[in-house]
Amino acid sequence: MARKTRGKPPRAARPRPPMAARPRPNWPILVLSLIGLALTAYLSWAASSGSGLQGCGIDSGCDAVLSSKWATLLGAPTAAWGLVAYGVLAGLAFGPRAGWRWLATWIVAFAGVLYSVYLTTVSVTLLGATCPYCLTSLAIMTALFAVATSQRPADMPGFTWRRLLVRAVPAAAVLITLLHLNYVGVLGRPPEVEDPFARALALHLSQRGAKMYGASWCPHCIEQKEMFGSAARRLPYVECSTGGQGSRQAGACQSAGIRQYPTWIIGGQRFEEVLTLTRLAELTSFQPPAQTSAQP
Repeated sequence: MARKTRGKPPRAARPRPPMAARPRPNWPILVLSLIGLALTAYLSWAASSGSGLQGCGIDSGCDAVLSSKWATLLGAPTAAWGLVAYGVLAGLAFGPRAGWRWLATWIVAFAGVLYSVYLTTVSVTLLGATCPYCLTSLAIMTALFAVATSQRPADMPGFTWRRLLVRAVPAAAVLITLLHLNYVGVLGRPPEVEDPFARALALHLSQRGAKMYGASWCPHCIEQKEMFGSAARRLPYVECSTGGQGSRQAGACQSAGIRQYPTWIIGGQRFEEVLTLTRLAELTSFQPPAQTSAQP
């Protein structure tokens, strides 16, 4: 008889190590940061596009704050810097709550609160006005700072609040002081301030459907924009030479039959010349706010 061969017993499957669970986002920080992102994104869009803000009329306190030199920082809208800060905080909300991540969150929120308090103080004391959007951002950043403070990890060797504050407070104070000296013109070139009349007129022209067609290399177009100063970015301007001098004219300008720069089209009328602010105001029946005065 053939001998029966014994099969080797199957090897027992090695138990797989349990998969490490992904750390959940820091939901309080993430939610507050996303709200701040939405707010500052809206403010940044309005500032860059020259669009008006809801509930922020030309003669309102909100307008006085957002058209002041404190609404710009290092050539960019202040809201854009807030957008960056909220974006950093939102990014820090993902991943394990390690000591370095908590410390970075706390420092960003701390700096944001101090800068928001500084801007609010300026708006109340120097401008005599308040901005609901700015106050909302201050409330959000304060809430972020309070949450971050309460979430300090217990396992941070050598950590003391005194040591952190001794380093953070003087550094933040120096930064705010340097920014203030720049705003008032002691250090560097202060931000440009929009002329109230020119700003109101530029917004009015956009609302009335007027269009200014021009080219970046056109000296008369530059002259026209300079009449509006820093409010020129709010003009309903159409660039006809997107590829530079000698390039093909943009389609919108071809459709409008533009032959000279600048060309204004206001209420169906065509004006192929540089127009003064007073003339533009007359053509569009512009009534300036009480605190502004007509410009030449």
